[in-house]
Amino acid sequence: MEGKAKNALLLFSFAIFLSLSTTSSTPLHYQILVLNPLPSQPTISWPTSDVDPDSDSETLPASVATETESTLSIQLHHIDALSLNKTPQELFSLRLNRDASRVKALSSLAASAAAAAGGSVTGGFSSSVISGLAQGSGEYFTRIGVGTPPRYVYMVLDTGSDVVWIQCAPCKKCYSQSDPVFDPRQSRSFVGIPCGSPLCNRLDSPVCNTQKQTCMYQVSYGDGSFTLGDFSTETLTFRRSRVGRVALGCGHDNEGLFVGAAGLLGLGRGRLSFPSQTGRRFNRKFSYCLVDRSASSKPSSVVFGDSAISRTARFTPLISNPKLDTFYYVELLGISVGGTRVPGITASLFKLDRTGNGGVIIDSGTSVTRLTRPAYIALRDAFRVRATNLKRAPDFSLFDTCFDLSGKTEVKVPTVVLHFRGADVSLPASNYLIPVDSNGSFCFAFAGTMSGLSIVGNIQQQGFRVVYDLAGSRVGFAPRGCA
Repeated sequence: MEGKAKNALLLFSFAIFLSLSTTSSTPLHYQILVLNPLPSQPTISWPTSDVDPDSDSETLPASVATETESTLSIQLHHIDALSLNKTPQELFSLRLNRDASRVKALSSLAASAAAAAGGSVTGGFSSSVISGLAQGSGEYFTRIGVGTPPRYVYMVLDTGSDVVWIQCAPCKKCYSQSDPVFDPRQSRSFVGIPCGSPLCNRLDSPVCNTQKQTCMYQVSYGDGSFTLGDFSTETLTFRRSRVGRVALGCGHDNEGLFVGAAGLLGLGRGRLSFPSQTGRRFNRKFSYCLVDRSASSKPSSVVFGDSAISRTARFTPLISNPKLDTFYYVELLGISVGGTRVPGITASLFKLDRTGNGGVIIDSGTSVTRLTRPAYIALRDAFRVRATNLKRAPDFSLFDTCFDLSGKTEVKVPTVVLHFRGADVSLPASNYLIPVDSNGSFCFAFAGTMSGLSIVGNIQQQGFRVVYDLAGSRVGFAPRGCA
């Protein structure tokens, strides 16, 4: 018996040794980061094959598609291009300021929805309180023709908003924009929406202009900004495609912290967003690819229709927040650093509960990914442990894990993989270690949030074609999708 006990103890000890040696010999996964400086201010250029962006001509070329074309592709540009004479450092500082405003607005909106669901807020809840061009409302814009004949203006595209709107003459109060303000009286296709109609009733808080018996919209913001005007239908022209009868707000009174684009194209999940309105034509599918401006001169782009679906995309199911239908919620199950799952990061940290609290959203208008504080601390600590080869630098703005990489052209960094349900997304090194100044300082581009809402931002999405398949209720990520 004593001999058997000794043998069992030896076997147990050997098993523990084997387990420890196997774990410790698991190779860490690294990749090379090529060091690029902060991007300079981008210039705006539009394809010469497009309809002339500055033309107000009555007739469009014969090659312009009819309203039955089922695919639409347009270029996107970063909002930095609308800033005048800024240094790379100033542009980056402005971006972080917009980002903080954006995250505060999204978190506040989600919290308000959950509170309303819990009965602690009285009255109706408006899911479109951030659907506009308030500070931090979106990072990418395109050029769109509005009306017939089309008047071309810059419009921000935003997955965190639903309502489509533009500034309109006559202005009671309009902010400064890059193009002349759109005048609906000069358009043959502008039609006011009658009070009490199904379209009018889709607004969270419709108002009736009793004089004209037409529908009015109002969108308010947490910072006091608002836009108010006529709710109407109008024709939009994207490059060579016309899209008719799009419900949009024609804002005659637009006050507050707005930026220089003329309006906003909402790409959210709600009933009044552009993808929802054009569902029959584009099959409720769209995708975008956002380029890393520090490493590429290629333009970003957005595609609507069946061709938006990439064959190489890995898909994760969309989940619904019954209290807030605008956002794209997904399930994040965990994160790996250096080829190893971070033990402190579990799906429970990101759970969307029945009252609408928590959850993870994919957002085009947020730059830096925010994770609930416990998840962020676990991720940050795991990255620090595996990045001991890099010289630390002081904290910078919201970033608490920075490195001095001055004098280097490339470095070896641990890999980072986001594990969504059904889709493991391996991030390029430039999507999580980014330049923050002109002196060679690079920071880990994640941050913690005290809010329950986690947000996957556009820095982490760079280089992927992000596919929104509303018909299939899923979101996909296709690596190297900007080609």
